[in-house]
Amino acid sequence: MLTPTRILRASWSSTLRLPKSSFPARPLPESTAEYLRRCTDELYAWQQSSRSAPDSDGNLPQTFTLHDGPPYANGPLHIGHALNKITKDIICRFEVGQGKRVSYVPGWDCHGLPIEIKALQAQNAGANTDPVSVREAARELAARTVEEQKKGFRAWAVMGDWDNAYKTMEKGFEIRQLDIFKRMYEKGLIYREYKPVYWSPSSRTALAEAELEYDENHRSTAAFVRFPVDISKELRAGALAGIAGSLNIAIWTTTPWTLPANRAIGVHKNMEYSIVQDPGKDDELTLIASSRVEYYQNVLGRALNLIREGLLGSDLVGNLKYENPFQKQNGYQPVIHGEFVTDGSGTGLVHLAPGHGMDDYHLCISLGIAASAPLDDAGSFTEEAFPSHPEVLRGMSVIEKDEKSATKAVTKYLDSIDMLRATQTYRHKYPIDWRTKQPVIVRATEQWFANVDEIKEDALKAMIDVIFMPETSRARLESFVQGRSQWCISRQRAWGVPIPYLYRVDEGRKDAVMDSKVIENAISMIQEHGIDAWWTDPPDDPKWIPNHLSGSYVRGKDTMDVWFDSGTSWTLLPPQQDQPVADVYLEGTDQHRGWFQSSLLTRIASQPLNSSTTRAPYKTLITHGFTLDSEGRKMSKSLGNVISPIQITSGELLPPLKYKKQKGQDKSKNNSPAYDAMGSDALRLWAASSDYTRDVTIGQPVLQAVNQALHKYRVTFKWLLGILNLPSSPPKFVSFNAVRTDYPTNIVSATPLPDKLALHRLSQVTVEVHKFNSKYEFFKGVNTINKYISNDLSAFYFETLKDRIYTGSKADCQHLQNILGIIFYELLRMLAPVCPLLVEEVWDFVPPQLKDQSIHPARALSTPFELQLQETSDQLDQYQREVDMLGTAIKAAQERLRANKNMGSSLECDVLVSATEDCQENGLLRPDSDAEDSAGLFVVSGFRICSPAELEQARKALQDSGDWYAEEPFSVLTGAKAGQVLVHKPAHHKCPRCWRYVAEENESLCRRCEDVVTE
Repeated sequence: MLTPTRILRASWSSTLRLPKSSFPARPLPESTAEYLRRCTDELYAWQQSSRSAPDSDGNLPQTFTLHDGPPYANGPLHIGHALNKITKDIICRFEVGQGKRVSYVPGWDCHGLPIEIKALQAQNAGANTDPVSVREAARELAARTVEEQKKGFRAWAVMGDWDNAYKTMEKGFEIRQLDIFKRMYEKGLIYREYKPVYWSPSSRTALAEAELEYDENHRSTAAFVRFPVDISKELRAGALAGIAGSLNIAIWTTTPWTLPANRAIGVHKNMEYSIVQDPGKDDELTLIASSRVEYYQNVLGRALNLIREGLLGSDLVGNLKYENPFQKQNGYQPVIHGEFVTDGSGTGLVHLAPGHGMDDYHLCISLGIAASAPLDDAGSFTEEAFPSHPEVLRGMSVIEKDEKSATKAVTKYLDSIDMLRATQTYRHKYPIDWRTKQPVIVRATEQWFANVDEIKEDALKAMIDVIFMPETSRARLESFVQGRSQWCISRQRAWGVPIPYLYRVDEGRKDAVMDSKVIENAISMIQEHGIDAWWTDPPDDPKWIPNHLSGSYVRGKDTMDVWFDSGTSWTLLPPQQDQPVADVYLEGTDQHRGWFQSSLLTRIASQPLNSSTTRAPYKTLITHGFTLDSEGRKMSKSLGNVISPIQITSGELLPPLKYKKQKGQDKSKNNSPAYDAMGSDALRLWAASSDYTRDVTIGQPVLQAVNQALHKYRVTFKWLLGILNLPSSPPKFVSFNAVRTDYPTNIVSATPLPDKLALHRLSQVTVEVHKFNSKYEFFKGVNTINKYISNDLSAFYFETLKDRIYTGSKADCQHLQNILGIIFYELLRMLAPVCPLLVEEVWDFVPPQLKDQSIHPARALSTPFELQLQETSDQLDQYQREVDMLGTAIKAAQERLRANKNMGSSLECDVLVSATEDCQENGLLRPDSDAEDSAGLFVVSGFRICSPAELEQARKALQDSGDWYAEEPFSVLTGAKAGQVLVHKPAHHKCPRCWRYVAEENESLCRRCEDVVTE
């Protein structure tokens, strides 16, 4: 095989159109700031201003509002922030592409315990630090963190109204929040009550359910305790006739520390109970549920004698009473019926402490039994726990495990008076404080509550019209709302919005006072003097006391739940008549208990109750999952698997780059590793490639795929930019928008099939991507784009047309520039929401005359590319299937020939294809198909369709001449043999310019190249 000499090759190189572009392989750091400015601040301001005026018909552009769920301003950004903020930004950018005027105002949650704790830790201050100092430290921390996080968000190319970002600690926000509180109070939805709430001893405040996490392996001590009972005469003479001597009832409790607060013992009126005799305890008689006798024997480790069975709970109610050994001053306490009492565990008799459980509370309060919780804010017993012997329990902690353990102190005392029968240690699910990770208790305190029962039905009705993504999240939010009757909105902390109430302190009492005038006056004073004045003014400052009150008052110290803060953030948005104020809320799945719910409840509470026009604050509610490492584990510092966003943008999580050693290079220098830094687009592409509706994994394999995709984008754009910048053949079209609109309507029948297939596939891809993006399924859109670039462009179409661009006629080159210009622009438009920095960078390298006349791809309306061809879509799909089928068969034959050293480049062969008459009726296999087009389609030098008989003759001729060949069958329909491909030695000579084997003579140009070089 003759190979052209270097001199020969060089002589024709000047006649080739080889694309060149200075577009870099990686983003240049020195250009990033300018590209960021253009694709964020400039783009957001442009769409806000350009879409604010009515069109020629007087219609205003459609608006779109994504309301930002505020992150906590208490620490550095993590990968969860990236998934959240980037997904929101992609949605906003897509909606800009739909011609809408997008509003996205970022926000921060600045109050609450997490920030207060961190501020105290930074100052090495204790929990007893005065409120003014706490607030100063917390405000400074929150303000500093907001700026740090804002800088990070903006570096990720998240666009928005950053100059007007909201903070929950701003006066305007706090005033609006207090106004919602006032409206809820005036509807009777706010009340104060002494009742059990979740209480965090470690944080010394009440908590809402949304502030709880759960320890799945919490260890607790359970106790079996006997109580001697006093039996009524009626019961002694009736169901207990014949039972002489004293009787005990046995209870089982998983929280022995609540026994000092015991106020009753519950049975079920329809449950059967038995009396057993314990030989191991001087034959004492004990009453337990009949179904629990065997279990109780196993706990004690000894057999019991059955003395009496068949007693009903209804026999016991009102006929048994007992003394609580810790509260003997209260006298006898009753045995009562409880509907929730079961025999599924314990003894079938339930210890009731209304100060430490909601079921107990509701039952006891209905019977006039008062609740008590003899604990201080730190979860330690007060003297009221054991008034007659305060030294026994005072100071003992309900959450400690050592010698200060309240559980140990209680069980020890009970054992000393022979009332403890057994203890157990067991593992179970238990609530913990979401910030301190310490156990939470249920403790009765005076707190402020919002009545959810009154607005629950309205909230559930409003949810019917909400679109949930994924749809399964609807049931989750509904269940949280359905299962909630109250919302504890008060917190015993300093850093927050004060609950506007007063205490009356004269006449030896301290009564909480709240009415509309108290709230209104507080709002007025805060508006005038600032919210810190609530703490800095003297406690009895008269300006905070409305004129209609008489007596002496001081201000309350409770602050509002932070979920009430952020839950009222919808007040920032312009009101909509009978419509939600926001199009989209998007946050993590944990917000069904938090922001999603608090926003819904406060919005519903602010509207007329029981109204048919009640609306949720959001039209669409989108939930994303958590971020996990590559092994599916939650990220935590203890596991050492936390990934920082900057590690992704810098490429540090990928293997270092390997550079070729330069001759004479000093080995002692440049030893620091260099990484494949693809910038913020790597972080964005990871987020866009993830199915955010599930938990999202991240690790080296995922990030390698992301970087490979970005490199593929850059290589593709670099080549296309080179085509559009050919000095010898500048594009004939004046703008991308013009060629996109005009060219598809002027495609003639003579247009080569590869070009028709390319445009047809582009149209399909833009439709698919638009469909996925419209449903916010960006990961499907990105996957479609990646496959299109790799399979349809790089592996197929670009390969088929390189010969035409590099060596073909100028007219054909400019024809292809039309098509490639459309592909280039469509790729930019599809990638604009996902990789705005890349799109901005690529656009910067577009020829100035084209760029100036074209609409920026991020500002153009994003609609699918429409195509008008003589062939139907089904026909073109059939052509593409035949191309794939034939291409596979041709490549298989070529690979066998390469293995035998017969050929190298695919141009070093001709192809003969035979097919049955049925297959020759349509598509590529018609005998009149353009042979040159087909050869270019499969990147071979010759291509001919023939009959089976002709192929047989060709095979015999090759055999007789001893020339090499290879055959491969192919099928048009699955399972059916349709024909044969014969790949053989080319019949002509190699053209030294285009390297196709189509020249009539050795070392001479082919006919096409002769025409081109003389143009």
